[in-house]
Amino acid sequence: MPWKNLNLVIITGLSGAGKTQALQSLEDMGFFCVDNLPPSLLEKFVELCVQSQGKISKAAVVCDLRGGEFFSSLNQALLDLLKAGVRYEILFLEASDEVLIKRYKESRRRHPVSPQGHILEGIRLERKQLAELRGKAHKIIDTSDLKTVQLKNKIRELFGKANDPARMSILVISFGFKYGIPLDADNIIDVRFLPNPYYVEELKALNGKDKKVRDYVLSGPLVTEFLDKFFNMLEFILPHYLKEGKNHLVIGIGCTGGQHRSVVIAEKTAEFLRQHNYLCAVNHRDLD
Repeated sequence: MPWKNLNLVIITGLSGAGKTQALQSLEDMGFFCVDNLPPSLLEKFVELCVQSQGKISKAAVVCDLRGGEFFSSLNQALLDLLKAGVRYEILFLEASDEVLIKRYKESRRRHPVSPQGHILEGIRLERKQLAELRGKAHKIIDTSDLKTVQLKNKIRELFGKANDPARMSILVISFGFKYGIPLDADNIIDVRFLPNPYYVEELKALNGKDKKVRDYVLSGPLVTEFLDKFFNMLEFILPHYLKEGKNHLVIGIGCTGGQHRSVVIAEKTAEFLRQHNYLCAVNHRDLD
């Protein structure tokens, strides 16, 4: 059945233990994510994912005590999923009382279980209410000693491949140096050393999306050697970016006016990245 191809993660646990950060980490890994979903809507959520016709194969939801009375229906919702043959994993996040109290004091937020009372009372009551659910969890993470980046790495270890290219989204921007360098670029590649179609009369009025310009820019041993070295560099550095937890990268490729050479090389770079399973988008910033 279609839902058997769905990888569903249900995140729950103690308030302040890092459920939002865990959900964001899964979202960076390509999961379709929903925060604070009432358990009664879990089955509808699965149906929505199935109706995407394969576009959503990984999904994650947070169900916790913020749902109030809805949360009491979680056990039944989980049983309904099992009966329907939906496979899921429960990720339970927790932390020590001392750490949770410190986090609440720093954030100045009320505890959802004890909004008018002491933070510690709310933590202890919530821990008691979640004891049964904790026993059903497939994976438990104690975030007491984990920084945000460490929790992110832990989530990646548990639910994704450390060097899975699909976890990184890359934006390739072509631009003209005469209009300034993109402020959000992580890497800048200057291709002004390549032959300029602007000085070829029949190509001057065209741009890098035209076949004639593309053929002109990509012809000759110079560009072949450059692309070979450039793509080898990308093959080397991208897995290391992934290892360090970087999920979004902006590569700027510039020529003089952003009309010809940079457009062609940006498109060629995007082709290469997609062939290697990276999520890639292209933006020609200065193309008229």
